[in-house]
Amino acid sequence: MRISSLLLGASLVAIAVPAAAQTTTTRAGTDTPVQVVGTGAPAQTAQPTTTLRDALVLAYNTNPGLQSERANQRANDENVPIAKAAGRPGLNGTGSLNTSPYNSDATIGPSRNGNLGLNLSVPIYSGGAVRNSVRGAETRVAAGQASLRGAEAQLFTDTVTAYVDVLRFEAIVRLNQQNVHVLEVNLQATRDRFEVGDLTRTDVAQSEARLALAESQLRTAEAGLIGSRENYIRIVGAAPGVLAQPPALPGLPVDVADAEQAAIAGNPNLEAAQKQRDASRFDVSAAKAGRSPQVSIGVGSSYYNYLGSLTPQARSVMGLNPDGISTTLGAQLSLPVFQGGRPAAQVRQAQAREASAIETVTLTERGVIAQVRSAYASYQSALRVIESSRVAVDANKLSLEGVRAENSVGTRTILDILNAEQELLNSQVNYVTAERDAYVAGFTLLAAMGRAEAQDLNLDGGPLYDPGINYKRVKNRWSDRNDDPEPQAVGTRTNQTPAQTPAVTTTSLDPVLQRGDTTRPVDINRKNP
Repeated sequence: MRISSLLLGASLVAIAVPAAAQTTTTRAGTDTPVQVVGTGAPAQTAQPTTTLRDALVLAYNTNPGLQSERANQRANDENVPIAKAAGRPGLNGTGSLNTSPYNSDATIGPSRNGNLGLNLSVPIYSGGAVRNSVRGAETRVAAGQASLRGAEAQLFTDTVTAYVDVLRFEAIVRLNQQNVHVLEVNLQATRDRFEVGDLTRTDVAQSEARLALAESQLRTAEAGLIGSRENYIRIVGAAPGVLAQPPALPGLPVDVADAEQAAIAGNPNLEAAQKQRDASRFDVSAAKAGRSPQVSIGVGSSYYNYLGSLTPQARSVMGLNPDGISTTLGAQLSLPVFQGGRPAAQVRQAQAREASAIETVTLTERGVIAQVRSAYASYQSALRVIESSRVAVDANKLSLEGVRAENSVGTRTILDILNAEQELLNSQVNYVTAERDAYVAGFTLLAAMGRAEAQDLNLDGGPLYDPGINYKRVKNRWSDRNDDPEPQAVGTRTNQTPAQTPAVTTTSLDPVLQRGDTTRPVDINRKNP
């Protein structure tokens, strides 16, 4: 199953997890379902929303790393006309001008001589060197195109990872901000109760310590958010802004065996290694041609002129004309007899490189299989972590409610409340992180299977780059003067983008974490009322 237009469609959903891993609940007194916890940015209209498709299109069109890979492939395309040139006719012009100011042995001969010539050489037989060199170059073009697809898939994987990393850290920062606010309220309430003698100085110190710890965790989360946003800029080329939830990932395999089969059949890096192996076989045949005869024919024509230095005696005695045209036609046969062992060494070298290419295919296949199995296991593990974290969030909410209720009757201490709040925060962060891990692992799995390339992602930011267009343009060119325009930078610079901050769009505080309110569920994405 191909991703096609299903991936990155217009409708946006939460980070893709099975229905069992998604949890919703209803706010007290309403029938409106709300998400327990998520990594997406809150719904806001103040700033334009960036979708995952927008980020992928921008990275696809402006990332300098991908632009460099495309330029390298265009350079690789030129190896085909270079190889073909060795079997094409060659036309050379020659010119010379000679003068003899003094020569005691030539008293009547001309002292000046000018010559203009044109020579045509046509190779007839080269032992298969040209043919095999061309085939090797063509095969390497196909290998380069496969490698370029692999580079695109890697860029998309990096973009997706950077995208959901920003979403994750934004959610973690908001959760920590809520936690700090709750602990500030708790500390003030604890101090108030201490003033009236209801609590001890120990309770106040515990609240102060927990607030300081929460503030340090917030600072760490904010640093992570800045880092994730700067990494997004590095890959995509623009600041993230307000990010929408990514769409679900269709086309995921039903089991690991299905994923392995798809990867072996469609992984672009494995295909590139196989093409390189095939090209190395042509290199062996081309090297063997160094021991074969070489046959060529040549035609030459030249115009000579003695530049007025021909004396009447030279014309009468030597029969020379003041100028003229001469033409030659010949064939040349070169039969190697002994070359000091060079041809055999070149053949052995090519065979060793073929052996290396064969092993590289096996090595690449091993890497692909390991990547597929690892990504599949990571995806399945993340789904289980999501489910476990969801249960933990629900359980910790109930626990916090109970601890607060028990504290109100004196059976629980302030420390018990603080611990319950911290455990709820940890479970929410684990849930957010697991959602991110599941999405990244799922997309990495699709990329390893060869299902996350530009043609699969339904990118509509302009025509897709087709490396075959340039190859068709240059493969049969004969002209020696048909250069391309001077290259210009395509990848965008990011030095003008502002330094990122840890600011996140404000949302309502987590109702469960608010002191004294235990009736409503977690809803970090809800707009402020």
